[in-house]
Amino acid sequence: MRQRNILTITALLAASSCFRAYGNLPETDRTASCMQCAGTVQNKDSIFKAHLVNDEYQVWMDIDFYHNEITVPRQEIFGEVPGYFGAKRDTRKWIISDAAIKGGKAFLTIINDYGSEDLTAELKRNPDGTYTLTRLAGSTMKIVVNNKWVKIPKEITFYAK
Repeated sequence: MRQRNILTITALLAASSCFRAYGNLPETDRTASCMQCAGTVQNKDSIFKAHLVNDEYQVWMDIDFYHNEITVPRQEIFGEVPGYFGAKRDTRKWIISDAAIKGGKAFLTIINDYGSEDLTAELKRNPDGTYTLTRLAGSTMKIVVNNKWVKIPKEITFYAK
């Protein structure tokens, strides 16, 4: 009985994450069936579950777009999220509040930890194994370096670590 309940709960969670990601896609991009989405969760695909690093700006991203189980350090009030963007020289975080996977790309909604700025972005895995984050619309991400704001470019490349 207990095992059946656990399996039922697991199946419901997989289906709900599928519907949530599926519902965030534009109407014209809804080509994948829900069963295909649930298959991705069951296969434990790891393309969008990683610790990504950019050495030039000394920034990183912790992401898990499949299970949305990332807790932002010292920002636990946000609960579990798909991921976040952090910097070695800045304690502030940019929180990924929503992520929808479409093929080899993930479409993200990102907010700063104050909630005063937001943007939409695309994260894709390149053939060489690196990742490219591209801002599509909204605010420019900024970090503080030596008491000055540094703008993160519209397109930035990460590698998995």
